[in-house]
Amino acid sequence: MNLSRKPNLNPKPGLSQHLINLRLNKSSIPNQNPNKESMNMEPESLKDVFDNAFNEISQVRESSTPTLTPREVGTIMTVSTDIVTVSGLPSVGYEELVKFPGEVFGIAFNVDEKEIGVVLLGEYSHLHAGDEVERTGRVMDVVVGEGLLGRVIDPLGRPLDGKGSVVSSKYLPIERPSAPIMDRAPVKVPLQTGIKVIDVLIPIGRGQRELILGDRQTGKTAIAIDTLLNQRDYNVLCVYCAIGQRASAVARAVATLREKGAMDYTVVVVTEGNDPSGLTYIAPYAATSIAEYFMEMGRDVLIVYDDLTNHARAYRELSLLLRRPPGREAYPGDIFYIHSRLLERATHLRKELGGGSLTALPIIETEAQNISAYIPTNLISITDGQIYLSPSLFELGILPAVDVGKSVSRVGGKAQLAAHRAVTGDLRLAYSQFEELEAFSRFGSRLDESTRKTIEHGRRIRIFLKQSEFDPFSVPEEIILLFALTERLFDSVPLDRMKDAEQTLRKAAEDIPEEVSNRFYTDEKLSDEDRKKILQIARNALKPFQQTFESETQQEIKAEIKPDSGDKEK
Repeated sequence: MNLSRKPNLNPKPGLSQHLINLRLNKSSIPNQNPNKESMNMEPESLKDVFDNAFNEISQVRESSTPTLTPREVGTIMTVSTDIVTVSGLPSVGYEELVKFPGEVFGIAFNVDEKEIGVVLLGEYSHLHAGDEVERTGRVMDVVVGEGLLGRVIDPLGRPLDGKGSVVSSKYLPIERPSAPIMDRAPVKVPLQTGIKVIDVLIPIGRGQRELILGDRQTGKTAIAIDTLLNQRDYNVLCVYCAIGQRASAVARAVATLREKGAMDYTVVVVTEGNDPSGLTYIAPYAATSIAEYFMEMGRDVLIVYDDLTNHARAYRELSLLLRRPPGREAYPGDIFYIHSRLLERATHLRKELGGGSLTALPIIETEAQNISAYIPTNLISITDGQIYLSPSLFELGILPAVDVGKSVSRVGGKAQLAAHRAVTGDLRLAYSQFEELEAFSRFGSRLDESTRKTIEHGRRIRIFLKQSEFDPFSVPEEIILLFALTERLFDSVPLDRMKDAEQTLRKAAEDIPEEVSNRFYTDEKLSDEDRKKILQIARNALKPFQQTFESETQQEIKAEIKPDSGDKEK
């Protein structure tokens, strides 16, 4: 304060100065006889003004009750890649959300006695040591609701599709306990993927957790996208979670979903490869909370995690930066726990709780076909089965490259449609026998007639299991193809005409009587009369393709015999 500054001797006149001036003016007027009523009116009006003013002040004072809001503020000690250490927040809780300058948030991971380690969830280039950090008193949550359908968002709920902000007033924590055992119902309803090899040999039920694993570029995402596309006619909502993917790959997947009309019932949660590791870590948990909202509303939901390999790597990076003890392959010891608490949230609720279901399809990338690596074995033990994609089958053009021998579904067989179970029969066994015999026949040994028939039938099974991308099959189409295959109607069709015969049979599926096709979706078994009708439609459709021809094996044998007969004549 500047003490040498002179006080203002001529202040502006206030209300009291006006009153003094008014009195002086009255006393200075000589020989004036004012009206008695006017003299009484002026003081009364001033008194009313003062009374009203004081009444209003008292009312405002009584209506406003000042409260003290405590704020717990800490200080940034160090800033490193995606990690900040903070001091001065003694009451902060584990996984509590803290706020940094510039509307940047972080999650408290390491809660030590003198400092905490915070995982950042946004751009941190403007943060420096000494900046203030404030507690929020809440855990990380994500926006949920019907307004998310058809949208592309990040784990914080921010839109990435340029369609404006997400309209919803409901939030759920990203970390929630899984449903208790007593709240769960058995998995009995199938989830139709539209992929023949999966629906027939490795069926998936609603509420199941089925792992998709394989080497890089073997078609894992293609299977997941095909499954999403097939849910349009089955009233299943979908959540596609892209974890640390390339922006071009995510854009291509979203474009495919939008082109096929699948975005109407799909939510896409995206983190790109250059996003902070904290966002990559929370992405699958945020996507699961979005899916759980619909499940608790009684809806059936399918969620795809693409892929959990990037999620595990992001968590490993955060743990090493926070100086947590490394374990096998430098992963922290709780890497199994973070995936188990995520996938355990997939379930089928009891009818009393709405009867909704959440089916999970996690994707894992293997290296050099090593399915016994740390992360793959962890997830195989958590999930209810796995679909393994073989790079050798992919190179041979057998797409989808599903290795039937290494793939299994531990639940879906009970949830498979009764019509599928009745028709499938020993298809898996016949295909496995064919693969063994085919490998044996390469040695050039002569085979008996029954073995030749098994090989010829197996070759047609392999062609049957092939399927183009983005071309899901309906249940009637799968059933009539299975009938023709198990009844060996394809055995008399040349291999080079198998695809044409299959397309013709798919069109013939429309001729199946409606009362018969309706039974495909129920637990009711097909009668002998139903089987006869389906087989008759299949025979009529395949008749132009069937002909008497020599098998490839017989042609090879004849080619070997001809030179021997010529030598004998000489």
